[in-house]
Amino acid sequence: MTLPRSLKRLGIVLHRSKNTGNLILRAEFAPKVGEKVLDSRLKVVGSVFDVFGPVSRPYVSVRPTVERPESYQGKPLYMAG
Repeated sequence: MTLPRSLKRLGIVLHRSKNTGNLILRAEFAPKVGEKVLDSRLKVVGSVFDVFGPVSRPYVSVRPTVERPESYQGKPLYMAG
């Protein structure tokens, strides 16, 4: 599937946090907190809740807005822009 040029790959979902239920990604860049996160079908999965870890390859916590967020484990997520 080819994605629109305006999409930027955020990273791959590593797991879902047991404490918060947020999706944890190893990001390819540091996004801004509050930005919307999309899947490959351009469906909004959630928004960036926190950015942490090393500046060169940060981790991102995404607060999901979908019913089955665990189904995104191992899949790439994207950001518009």
